[in-house]
Amino acid sequence: MIHFERFTLDNGLKVIVHEDNSTPMAVVNIMYNVGARDEDPEKTGFAHLFEHLMFGGSVNIEDYDEPLQMAGGENNAYTTNDLTNYYIQLPSQNLETAFWLESDRMLSLAFSEKSLEVQRKVVTEEFKEHYINKPYGDVWEKLRNLAFTTHPYKWQTIGKELSHIENAQLQDVKDFFAKYYTPVNAIMVVAGNITVPQVKALAEEWFGDIPSGTPYHRNLPQEPKQTSARRLEVKADVPVNAFYKVWHMPERLDPAYHAIDLLTDILGGGASSRLHQALVKEQQLFTNIDCYHFGHSDAGLAVISGRLVNGVTFEVAEAAVELILDKVRTQKIDEKELEKVKNKTESLMAFEDMSVMSRANSLAYYELLGDAGLMNQELGKYAAVTSADLLQQAQTIFTQDNSSTLYYIAEPK
Repeated sequence: MIHFERFTLDNGLKVIVHEDNSTPMAVVNIMYNVGARDEDPEKTGFAHLFEHLMFGGSVNIEDYDEPLQMAGGENNAYTTNDLTNYYIQLPSQNLETAFWLESDRMLSLAFSEKSLEVQRKVVTEEFKEHYINKPYGDVWEKLRNLAFTTHPYKWQTIGKELSHIENAQLQDVKDFFAKYYTPVNAIMVVAGNITVPQVKALAEEWFGDIPSGTPYHRNLPQEPKQTSARRLEVKADVPVNAFYKVWHMPERLDPAYHAIDLLTDILGGGASSRLHQALVKEQQLFTNIDCYHFGHSDAGLAVISGRLVNGVTFEVAEAAVELILDKVRTQKIDEKELEKVKNKTESLMAFEDMSVMSRANSLAYYELLGDAGLMNQELGKYAAVTSADLLQQAQTIFTQDNSSTLYYIAEPK
């Protein structure tokens, strides 16, 4: 059980406090309710670009990192399709330094053509290195476009195309900041060797007078139900053939989520999983194969991906995958196998909860979903999953009409 208290400032900033006096450290985690799905389809990649811009200094603090390092702290950030998260860890006696830094860039981030140009070059190089020039780098650009016709999950966090970042204008950046980077659109979690009264006083002092901003109400185009299988073949200069197949699955808060999470783990979560045992170890059709999912806030994707052994055809490999799927669609998972994957999930969650930084991040995410208290319900929801639930989800999700398949064909130049 993770204990916490919450309060909301008059400007709408939600604050969650998690006390843990077993550590000398403190974490300040600020999560903004904006991700790649919120972007203009003609100006994608802005959420990720902004993550970089946030470290370019504010009006009053030219260098964000230097004062933090002097306080013994470290920081980082990440962007997903659903959110943007910034976090600082530092000795608890220097907690106010984190409040000073984060409040100043929320209030008065420095915008200049110079800082935009610097970060635009950084992100452009990242796009080229990881998504254009890297083998298999464009897989998810192809797959997302194949699986999604309407929802903005069509594009990756890095953006739909490089030109959107290259052509980003300073006014575009200012507008993005004004719309999303406001107290009313943020959640701050303070965790570690701190107290609730201390955090309340610091939050009021450093964030209380920041203008609240306009609440952002998400109204995204919804993905229509897929009614027929989709397929795509891509030829590229890569080492070996690769197979990808995805299926639409419900959103993160859907009651079926926990069953799907366990089912994908049974199918392809490591060396003891069904796909690995049958298709890598026994039949030697794949060099590696995994099953996982994107547990997006909105309806996401379940995935099977693997690289083929030289000489194995896509048709043979896909037929073998379908045989494994057919078993989970027609036969209940053995209770022993289900219990094993439940225990594995519980162990992973317990390991994550050992870190105060991880706890802070989770509290922010569950609050973004609707209630930080959901974090304490997760184990019970996994424990309640039955073999019948797994069978039902296998029959519902892993159908041909709900699938999109990519053959990534190795064709060396």
